[in-house]
Amino acid sequence: MPEPQRDDSFDAAHREWLVERLTRYLGVPVDEGVPFHEYGLDSVAALSLYGDIEEEFGPLIDPTDITTYPTVRELGGHMARRDPRPAGGGLVRAAFVFTGQGSQHPGMTSGLYLNCTGYRTHLDEAANALLPYTGTSMVDLILGDDPRIHQTAFTQPALFAVEYALAHTLQDAGVTPVAVLGHGIGEFAAATVAGALTLEDAAKLVALRGAFMQYLPSDGGMMATCAAPFEAAELVAPEPGVGISAINAAKATVLSGDRAGLERIQDQLEQRGIACRHLTVTHPFHSPLMAPMVPKFESVARRVPGGAARVPFYSTVYGRLTTEPLYGPYWSEQITAPVRFADAARAMLGQQTPTHVVEIGPRVVLTPFLRRMGGTGGPSCLGVCRGPESDAVDLAGVISVLDAGPLAAVLAEA
Repeated sequence: MPEPQRDDSFDAAHREWLVERLTRYLGVPVDEGVPFHEYGLDSVAALSLYGDIEEEFGPLIDPTDITTYPTVRELGGHMARRDPRPAGGGLVRAAFVFTGQGSQHPGMTSGLYLNCTGYRTHLDEAANALLPYTGTSMVDLILGDDPRIHQTAFTQPALFAVEYALAHTLQDAGVTPVAVLGHGIGEFAAATVAGALTLEDAAKLVALRGAFMQYLPSDGGMMATCAAPFEAAELVAPEPGVGISAINAAKATVLSGDRAGLERIQDQLEQRGIACRHLTVTHPFHSPLMAPMVPKFESVARRVPGGAARVPFYSTVYGRLTTEPLYGPYWSEQITAPVRFADAARAMLGQQTPTHVVEIGPRVVLTPFLRRMGGTGGPSCLGVCRGPESDAVDLAGVISVLDAGPLAAVLAEA
């Protein structure tokens, strides 16, 4: 995937400013590609540099960004991505958030596929990459209202294909994400859009992940609760077969694992007046019961090269921005690790200051959480697909909101 398109002269202006300021602090010429620590930049000088940036540009970065982006080239690019000044107050800065499993439904995005040439091209591309592993066309599965869409072995590749196609359709229209974040299986589409995985490698990992999970015993369950994470952790501790599978908001914690253990926890939560709801799932995802498939998946994943994202990637495994390469061990850890969506989303909103957050998936799931996190002064949150009825006209409306239209030749001839 190519680097996100930015005005290089704008990047260069930030880099030149950093070089001038660092040369003043360090007393030696500074190369744009050499890490700051090699020049002896200590914590005092780093904080002073942060103060200079704050004074000159406003709240573009956090002090920790000087460690996260440790060269002039990286920090200057990060500053340029976050600086709203080149296009004035109306600049659109869109972050992409990719929905996880549970958002699928028969016929999802069929209206787009039939009437949007760009979307059709990208969905076909993803389906072709998946076909050697699934043995079934994801396009046929989706358009045929096939009930297998709810079987994990097909759900995960179908969602990946849809999200890959939606994101690339937006990019074709000129919407360049300032950051990406994925919930569960959505992380694979996020990583592909960010350039950390190729389409072919992501398709392989997604298809095998789903197939390996499909053959695990399906006697576990998942339960959404209104418990805070610390309350859930307290009750999960004596239940080795149950884990926290997702933290979606301050009081939206999902538990996963052994059904008997979930019922015991439910009794305790309801005694405290905390609501719970069992989810309709085929397997207890992101729980200890997923562990038996990890070695088999790891043996495949370690041969996939992976790489570092070229767009800021907010990991829901770590709950923060990560610049580390997304190699096999990351994708193996992701299987049983809790989805730290709330932490990752808050970090993304605070550090990247997007004007818009676009939920990329077949229907809206995460947008309500994102709106509450952003509050009244936060970004505008919208779903690229509202549900089963979404079509090319709805997509054109989203692109218009993102100031990326018009959508050239997107509607197929009748």
